[in-house]
Amino acid sequence: MEIKKLNIIISLGFVAIIGILIAQLLWTRQAYNLEDQKFDQKVNIALMEVVEKLSGGQTSLTENPVQNIANDYYLVNINKEIHPAVLEYYLKTEFTRFQINTDYVYALYNCHNDKMMYGKYISPNQQNTKSKTIDFPKHKNLVYYFSIRFPDKNTYLVSSLRFWYLLTFAIIIILFVYVYSIYTIIQQKKFSELQRDFINNMTHEFKTPLSSILLASESLNKQEVIQGNPKLKTYTSIIINQSLKLNNHIEKILNIAKNDASGLSLKPQRIVLLPFIEDIAESVRQKNENVKIRVAVEDGISIIADEFHFSNIIYNLLDNSVKYCETDPEIIISAHKNTKGLCLMFKDNGMGIPAKNIPHIFDKFYRVNTNKSDEINGFGLGLFYVKKIVQQHNWKISVVNNPDTGITTTIFFPDK
Repeated sequence: MEIKKLNIIISLGFVAIIGILIAQLLWTRQAYNLEDQKFDQKVNIALMEVVEKLSGGQTSLTENPVQNIANDYYLVNINKEIHPAVLEYYLKTEFTRFQINTDYVYALYNCHNDKMMYGKYISPNQQNTKSKTIDFPKHKNLVYYFSIRFPDKNTYLVSSLRFWYLLTFAIIIILFVYVYSIYTIIQQKKFSELQRDFINNMTHEFKTPLSSILLASESLNKQEVIQGNPKLKTYTSIIINQSLKLNNHIEKILNIAKNDASGLSLKPQRIVLLPFIEDIAESVRQKNENVKIRVAVEDGISIIADEFHFSNIIYNLLDNSVKYCETDPEIIISAHKNTKGLCLMFKDNGMGIPAKNIPHIFDKFYRVNTNKSDEINGFGLGLFYVKKIVQQHNWKISVVNNPDTGITTTIFFPDK
């Protein structure tokens, strides 16, 4: 169901961006056409003003003297012979007044030799005019006229719409980023599913033979021959202990895979901290004779938590404190309330954690690279599991190095 929803969201997002891009391209094209019409209108008005001034305000023509022959070519019919210098002056004056700031070329028809008399190539943005010849065809049935060409008209229109083109380019970039992001998300999801399926299959395949080994070892350990031989009893105890440890690792992996897939199912209930922590501490003491655990928690303090997973949190933290200690482990568990909630702290005398590694200790499969960690079996899943349970309860967890030795792990339970 989640994959189907994701595909729908991706499809809708892709269609929306494609639609926006198409609309933007249509708007840009429309804006170009409007700018083209605006340019033609300004040129027509400017040329009409030129005709008016050349005729001395006495225009006798009954129809529009300005003809738009082609996209960049205008022909202007006049009723008198004019000098090229006068024409050039009026053209510059009117084009400047109407803000027609692009290059243009003019040519004047000479009726005496029946040829177009070439004028100049004029660039408003440069002091010196260019020496460039452009073809001007001769028109029949006209006696006095001049022609104007705008060779860079398209470039001028595009430059005036640069904001639209930049916006279109930005949308195209966004589209490519979106497609790449979706591709990356899909690849990551496939990789995550493949990894989870592999872990599930691997752990289930391990649990069947491991259960057989445990049953056989426990049965073997009860035999009189084994009980009467201290060496054989030690060997069977090692098999049982290591099998139980491997079984715990597999359970952790299964819990992590289950949490990644759908989240762990929690059954919150009220837990009184002092007796609950004492029971777990006692089990750790029995397993490790040299460990010293002092529980400094006031009687009556309670929290709302899932009993099974909360016990796993405490056990994992105590187990890490024991494993990563180079002397006899000493752990102090304390709790205090403030205006925002309750803090439960686990202080040990272990080897500590380098400051640069602290932000990563809750990452999946992450282990601090030390000589001690190389001696200890594990997958780097204990603290990742702890962090997941803490987050699912909406608690907070933090780790700091002590001033002398070891670390202090704090779980914060906010007041609701």
